Amino acid sequence: MDVDTEPPATRDIASRIVTPGTLITSDPAYMRGHGTFVENTAIYSSVAGAVERINKLVSVRPLKQRYGGEIGDIIVGRITEVAAKRWRVDVNSRQDGVLLLSSINLPGGIQRRKSESDELQMRSFFAEGDLVFAEVQSYFADGALSLHTRSIQYGKLRNGTLVTVFPQLIPRSRNHFHSLPCGVDVVLGVNGYIWVSKHVPASTIEENSEMIYSDKNEFISDDERETIARIANCIQLLNRLYVKITDTSIIFAYEASLGHAVKDLLTQDIATDLAHAVKSRLDQQA
Repeated sequence: MDVDTEPPATRDIASRIVTPGTLITSDPAYMRGHGTFVENTAIYSSVAGAVERINKLVSVRPLKQRYGGEIGDIIVGRITEVAAKRWRVDVNSRQDGVLLLSSINLPGGIQRRKSESDELQMRSFFAEGDLVFAEVQSYFADGALSLHTRSIQYGKLRNGTLVTVFPQLIPRSRNHFHSLPCGVDVVLGVNGYIWVSKHVPASTIEENSEMIYSDKNEFISDDERETIARIANCIQLLNRLYVKITDTSIIFAYEASLGHAVKDLLTQDIATDLAHAVKSRLDQQA
């Protein structure tokens, strides 16, 4: 693609980083997309980000942006309101998502139509402040995300801590729930909310399906708490230095961090060294 920094210079713009007002191309054959504007037939960037091209459509993906949901996304959210036959859920987006009463599993995995008695005890399922693991199933007319938890793997989150990162650092994949070798479970919500918790065997949940709505944390030993805190700090340092966050990068960061105290992991020098070590291992693996 021709880019008129100095005519007639040309170069490929794939993954090129631009700032607002940067000339992308003056070739009239290209169409402007999101994050661009046209002036005198030339296309300029309107935001700071990476230039992307699909055939003749040119757009700029912002380096930092709000989460924009897609159907099938696995997200972590916080209940903000209990309304009529629905819960409002903070999903780190422009507006809250909606979890309908008809879109959850009843305790014990019972399959039936939700009744008025179910509506009266909605707070026994999810109350304000609860964290929930869910999937995006559709959109409403106003653009709000419609969520569901109709699976044994979804439900209320317990036994851990929440870490907030840039949503664009979490790639969409087939699996967003990971049990790490260090005995910690990680839920990578593509909306930028990550849940780090004590490992609970799937068989335990299957045998007692009512656990998905329990408000009580299980006993967590001091060693387990330290491991959870170490993983949470590893995720924060990856986020701070803009490294893709996957189960592999988290494991690499955890292994590299074992020579340091948990409280020191977020200091500038140590965080930078660990991030570079993770990038190096990821490059070698690729």
